[in-house]
Amino acid sequence: MADHCCASKAGELERLARVAEQRRVLVIVLVINAAMFVTEFGAGLIAGSSALMADASDMFGDALVYAVSIYAISRSDRWKAGAAALKGVVILLLALGIVWNVAEKVASGVPPSSLLMTVFGTLALAANLGCLALLWRFRDQDVNMASTFECSRNDVISNCGVLIAAGAVALTASPWPDIVIGGIMAVVILRSAIRVLASAAPGLRAPTTS
Repeated sequence: MADHCCASKAGELERLARVAEQRRVLVIVLVINAAMFVTEFGAGLIAGSSALMADASDMFGDALVYAVSIYAISRSDRWKAGAAALKGVVILLLALGIVWNVAEKVASGVPPSSLLMTVFGTLALAANLGCLALLWRFRDQDVNMASTFECSRNDVISNCGVLIAAGAVALTASPWPDIVIGGIMAVVILRSAIRVLASAAPGLRAPTTS
């Protein structure tokens, strides 16, 4: 009986320690993403880059996602599934916003500043690689953390897309590399939204427990 009690207490302490560590990491990546959204979105406006603004919008979505994750972290599996579903909806709205921005860029036809795209794209990539490293060990713990890791991984892909677009714009002096990469980023983010919503659906359908 005593052994069982000690084992139960040890398991509960381990769970609480894991939750506290998850919360600490999520607060760090929340601050990083919020700061990078302000920096990168401003740079995207100045540079006139759809890809850079799309990447910044993704940062804003992730800051919201991490805030929701912090709220759900110590709650039930159903709450975590609900948080993951909210993330999926946010990601979906971001993808649609990027599509709108790309359409406006096609209409204007003005090439963006490749230098600003390169500088701020590199800064964003460094920030998101740091976030990905922090979240790596939590990626398989539950649907809440798995969907959070998915958001961070998408950011790294988006950052690479911005840098590719910057190089192509510099070589061609055309807005089309920026437009194409922005469109690809929209598709990647849309697919991620579908995966996150699909992973959250079973938890949302599960009956509540008293």
